[in-house]
Amino acid sequence: MTPLHHRRDDDLAPGEIREIAPGIRRLLCPNPSPFTFRGTNTWIIGRGSVAVVDPGPANPAHLAAILRAVAGETVSHVVITHTHRDHSPGAAALVAATGAATAGFGPHLTPRTEELGEGGDHGFSPDITMPDGAMLEGADWRLTAVHTPGHCANHISLGIEGEGPEGTLISGDHVMAWSTTVVSPPDGAMAAYMESLERLLARDGDRLYLPGHGPVLPDPLSYVAGLLRHRREREAKVLAALSPTVPMTLEALVPAVYGPIDERLVRGAARSLYAHLLKLGDEGQVVEAGGWRRR
Repeated sequence: MTPLHHRRDDDLAPGEIREIAPGIRRLLCPNPSPFTFRGTNTWIIGRGSVAVVDPGPANPAHLAAILRAVAGETVSHVVITHTHRDHSPGAAALVAATGAATAGFGPHLTPRTEELGEGGDHGFSPDITMPDGAMLEGADWRLTAVHTPGHCANHISLGIEGEGPEGTLISGDHVMAWSTTVVSPPDGAMAAYMESLERLLARDGDRLYLPGHGPVLPDPLSYVAGLLRHRREREAKVLAALSPTVPMTLEALVPAVYGPIDERLVRGAARSLYAHLLKLGDEGQVVEAGGWRRR
């Protein structure tokens, strides 16, 4: 497969406040894991009256860091890119401390699932819903929702106007520089994920992505094109590994498709592979019958 050139060079310390560009600040939550990299990014947009995007999990140290970062300012909105437990549960305590309104696409859309331990935050329901194209405005900034389902059905990316360089997008977990995105059914869907990548490619004015985990991503469109190519090549490997006559289990397919991988990542790889199989099944290319086989 064509290699993806990930960026893992990230020296931001948890609790440190770093200005990425005028009017855009980044904080790192101390919740590292194989799926969150060094932790969840929280973005503060604006000055004076600000929006806080993705306050992270319910973590007292991170809440304290956010409140230090906005000391003397007004938090008008707490915005959620998606309702996984490493992104949205911190909203409740931040709202209690600031009186801000919450905003996001909506509550979690599928039943409770715990496949990866990240799980859905079923307690979050925004005060302000942000469907595709919805705008949220402050004194000197505007956020525009771009519905990008796939990693999570209620995932939105957020175009930023008025702060930072032109063409800046908060990409959440849909596009991250440090790793590919886990797509875990039933809330994650590979067809939707790939369609959302194509939608971002069509936004040819974007020049900088601010992801949910890991460092910022300059020149994002070439990387998004690489992600799409990577997923299509992965599907080709799935089809090549399957027989039209002998069914193969998901567990057997993981090493056949991915090769040797870190044991901590096997479960996530299996979930994304399952998402690929469901997509290929909907397209009539594979069938499940005591295992998976090619049609």
